[in-house]
Parts: sequence; C-alpha cells; structure tokens
Amino acid sequence: MGIGVSNWQLARAVAAAGQLGVVSGTALNTILIRRLQQGDPGGAMRWALDQCPLRAAADRIAARYFVSGGKAADRRFAHAPMFNTTPSHELLELTVVANYVEVRLAKEGHSGVVGLNLLEKIQLPTLASLFGAMLAGVDCVLMGAGIPRAIPGVLDALAAWQPVKLNLAVVGAAAGEETMAHFDPTAFLPAGSVPLRRPAFLAIVSSSTLATTLARKASGHVDGFVVEGLSAGGHNAPPRGGTTLSARGEPVYGPRDEADLAAIRALGRPFWLAGSCAFPARLRAAHALGAAGVQIGTAFAFCEESGLDPAVKNAVLAQSAAGSTTLFTDPRASPTGLPFKVVDVAGTVSRDDVYAARERACDLGYLRQLYRREDGTTGYRCPAEPIADFEKKGGDPADAVGRKCLCNGLFAAIGLGDALPGGKTEPAIVTAGADVAEVARFVPPGKTSYPAADVLRFVIEALQPACAGAVGR
Repeated sequence: MGIGVSNWQLARAVAAAGQLGVVSGTALNTILIRRLQQGDPGGAMRWALDQCPLRAAADRIAARYFVSGGKAADRRFAHAPMFNTTPSHELLELTVVANYVEVRLAKEGHSGVVGLNLLEKIQLPTLASLFGAMLAGVDCVLMGAGIPRAIPGVLDALAAWQPVKLNLAVVGAAAGEETMAHFDPTAFLPAGSVPLRRPAFLAIVSSSTLATTLARKASGHVDGFVVEGLSAGGHNAPPRGGTTLSARGEPVYGPRDEADLAAIRALGRPFWLAGSCAFPARLRAAHALGAAGVQIGTAFAFCEESGLDPAVKNAVLAQSAAGSTTLFTDPRASPTGLPFKVVDVAGTVSRDDVYAARERACDLGYLRQLYRREDGTTGYRCPAEPIADFEKKGGDPADAVGRKCLCNGLFAAIGLGDALPGGKTEPAIVTAGADVAEVARFVPPGKTSYPAADVLRFVIEALQPACAGAVGR
C-alpha cells in the first residue's frame, strides 16, 4: 500500500472485525513526528506517547516535535536524522517509540489481532522497529521485498531481551566482509520490565523456492507465508529469467512467475494468497487450493479509515467509477530496482511533466543503498537522488534514469508531503494493485466513500460461517 496507508485506524478497524489488521512499519519515525508537527488532531499520538514505557524518550519527542495548532503550510517539517550503520541512541529511541505508538493505537479497544509489515529492503530501522512493536504487544510480523532469513531468530532473541544483530546488504562488499546493525533492548529498558511475547512471523513470498528456503534455512521458525501474486500493488518480484518489456514498457511475466502452490502447501504451514483477492470467489478459490485465506490491500487502501489523503482517494474512486483507471507496472520507478505499480493520477509523479518539474533530492533516505567505498568504509546512495551526486558515489548514471523518490512521494500521498519553495508541496506517487479499477464497487449508492467493514462484508458474509477469520491485511 505504501507508507502510512495501512495505518493504525485501518488496522484497528480490520482487527476489531475479527480479521488480521496490519500496520505498515515503514518510516514510522518520520510519520510520528510529522503528525505531531501537524498538531496531532484528535490527540491520538500524544495519548499513545503517554502510554509508552520509554517515558523520558516519549516526553522528549512530544516536547521537540509537537506544534500546537499545526505548523504553517509553507514551513518545512523538522526532520529526524537519516539512518546509517551507527545510528544515534536518540534515533533508535524515536524508532522504538514510533512503532510502539502505531501498534498500541491499532490494538486499543478490541481483542483482535494486529500485525506489523516491514520491508526487508529497508534494513537499518528494522531491529528498533521490531522491538517497539513488541513492546506494544504486536501479534504478527510480516516481511517481504527480499529474503528475511534472519528475522525469526531476531524475534526469538528480542522476546528473551537479548542483543540482536542483522547482516546488512552492502553493494561491492568484499568476499566474507560483513557489515552489521546491532541493537540491545536493555539499552532502552531493563530486561523483563515489560513482558515481551514472540509474535508469529509470516514471510511474504512470490515463489515456492523462496518459501522452501525460508522454511528450511531461516534463523528460527517461519509460522506461515503470504503468497503474493503478480497483480498485487507496491513492489513486485521481477520476472524470473530476466526482464523483457511489453510494447507498453511493462515487465512481461510468464508461467514460471506463478507460485507453485502445491509445493508451498507441502511445507505444512498456513499460507494466504495476495493480489486482487477482495472477491468472495477468490476467497473460495483460495480455500480450495489449501490456503488459510487471503490478504487484501487495494480495497482497504481507498476506504475511509486508510491513511491516503482524501483527495487521492476521491480521484481514484472517481476514475474507478468512470472506468478510466490506468495502472502501470513501472520497471524504473523504484530505487530498489524492483517493478513498482503506479496509478496514473493528475498532479502526481505518474505524469511526465510533474516528474520532470520536481527537483531531485534525497532527504529521507529510507531506500538508500549501502555501498563499499574504495577506502573500505560504507557509503550511502540512492538512484533517485540528484544524478550527479549518485555518480560521484560510484553509481551508474544510467541506473538513475526514470527513478522516482518513493520516500517523499508516498509521504505526499498520505498528506504528509514536505513544503517546497513557491508554496508548493512534494508531489505524490500512488501505488495499488490491479483491482484498483474496481474499487468503486464498494461505494454505496448516494455515497462517495466506504468503510473497511463494507469490504469485509462483501468478501466474507456470503461465505459464512466457513470463512470466519479468513481475511487479513
């Protein structure tokens, strides 16, 4: 869904309805401080900060970033430092607290199940994010966009208040050379001061080969899999055997890119199907194939509780109702190099003129690559940063062509875009799955929006009672 779309309100609504509600854990440290700088309407951030066991840190964050009434629209947000391999204690505290806040709010007022979704590609905040979510009692961790082999063991260790580490991917690293991220939970709270429960771990995969590797070689137990199909939104796996582009410029997928569900079923662990699954027939088919249920993203992304800016929701719902939705699987947009689905929306960087007019900048840095400098130290670069800067850092300028700043664009899509000179704000980028063309089907007659509960009713109620507990996000 992108940064902050599957937020605490949406996760709470889905979990309260008896399904797995999942919050996006990407960039929560920046989300928290930007919400505070917008004045924290409704006071939810400050309420959750008051519950946080890291009392001194929570108080410092509120004192530093909260702006009563909200900052002026033309004033830039105050930024947290970008992550590196040796983050400050204060940055780690902020990340722990931010993940606690989001999960704590998602779990408030019901006894349902809440998960946290992280991207394996964004490694530097991972350990602190997991600890913060566990402090709030997260029930499940989901991770894809890579091979999260180390995460089950990390969860085991954190639940026992033990120090953890994560091997970081560094471009150009010498054979046998390792760069590690380290995190010690006892540097933030005394061991055992808060009961920690090891959450279930679900790996997001697109192939039986990856599922088998994780089931057999992960550092701890993998509790299940979300099997993501080619129509799912956000990042997609590249085609197996190399990328060929269609006449439209999209990656061409074939039978080899379809997951072998029989092989995944043979692993003996529950699995869920993802990608255009918000239909009763898809849920019924998933059960027939041996799946425990389905994961729904796009249908929830445009519901009332999601974090998307209302203007973005309205534009996409209007396109869907008019039958004019255009979705493009862009092989160049993401700095990660993975294909990324982009919805064509006026005023966003899906339009060539908007993209060309935006001055390149990398001031959030979540998707920066770590690379080995000639002197053996670690550097940071992003194909979406100014091309001259990327080239100075040893990047191939050809790799920068067409790259879009997902960090700033996805923040803009949830109404947290930064101010730019001339009274402008960062332009948004909107991602969704292939069924975005049909989201208007959830809007009741005479209405312009729909709640998450309507999605659940549409998918599940016709199949009750057999499908209770079958849908999650």
